[in-house]
Amino acid sequence: MNITAKSFFLPALLSAAFMIPNASDACTRFIYHGNDNLHMTARSMDWSKPAGTNLWIFPRGMHRQGTPGKQGLQWASRYGSVITSAYDMATIDGMNEKGLTANLLWLTESVYPEYHKKKKVMPVSVWTQYVLDNFATVKEAVEELRKEKFIVVTDKEPGRDRLVNVHLSISDAAGNSAIIEYIDGELAIHEGPDTDVMTNSPVFNEQLALNRYWEEADGRAVLPGSRRSTDRFVRAKFYSDRIPVNLAPDEAIAAVLSVIRNTSSPYRSAMTPHTTASGEIDGQSSTRWRSVADHRHNRYFFDAVMAPSVIWMDLNEIDFSAKTGVVKKLDLGDNQQHLFAGNVTNEFVESDPFEFTSTENKSALYFGNGKE
Repeated sequence: MNITAKSFFLPALLSAAFMIPNASDACTRFIYHGNDNLHMTARSMDWSKPAGTNLWIFPRGMHRQGTPGKQGLQWASRYGSVITSAYDMATIDGMNEKGLTANLLWLTESVYPEYHKKKKVMPVSVWTQYVLDNFATVKEAVEELRKEKFIVVTDKEPGRDRLVNVHLSISDAAGNSAIIEYIDGELAIHEGPDTDVMTNSPVFNEQLALNRYWEEADGRAVLPGSRRSTDRFVRAKFYSDRIPVNLAPDEAIAAVLSVIRNTSSPYRSAMTPHTTASGEIDGQSSTRWRSVADHRHNRYFFDAVMAPSVIWMDLNEIDFSAKTGVVKKLDLGDNQQHLFAGNVTNEFVESDPFEFTSTENKSALYFGNGKE
């Protein structure tokens, strides 16, 4: 009976996976665990148009507020960070001085909590930054997030008539990992080794179920190769598990980059004959950039597809002091095509911080199920 149940369950699960709509914008994230506490977190950023990405240095002591008014959660940053912005309106990736990394990825199924006038408000634009500002470890972050002192709210993406629906992954210098989602308005936090790989749809529990099927298959003979979220999850898991644990740091970076590139979507790869012939940008995403956080050495690597060289920032060389540290920006260009190479820590230029987009004066449609 167990065999029969399994034979019906797995095809049904796979059929459901193929019914998942192709996400127009997608990403992949995984963690490598090596010897001597060498942990690295890699992610790709897939988007169907230029994502307005730049790199920023934020010192300690910066005042933040979720939204204007009494409901906006307020704090001062405890830790300095190097972050990657989207449209210079949101933090979507980054690493703080304690080695904590946070990555924001698309999740169509996200449904945020209903509005409550007695709850503090946290826009998705600043959610990642909140974690980087306040926590040194995954344990600290998870313990505080479980208290649900605020509700996460969303808004429409700039230039598009759709809501920004995302989930958040965090990892730390000890190799710990967690994934935070809002499903049907409820907070769901996943912890442990099973959270080392994350993509987009479906929700994380279903990603794990699909992966268990592929673990029983011979990945050396057959491995799903499309740009679909479920396929990228399987490839990231298969290849990251096979990186040797005894690599030197420079080899480990090369291996981790090779795996995250394997899960990337080819740049400007059109999905229809019309867009192939016309050169128009279609609705399918392609990889714009990739990042790797070396938790042991406090280095943050950035690999833009339009730039010829991988660059990195050494957080040990940055003045994060609340007294003498300043906000700095590395302008990467409209399509991250500006030419930099190697260690760019000293290439950052002092700048005014960007303003996080908020939901000020927005109606309740941006809370809860997000339906208009």
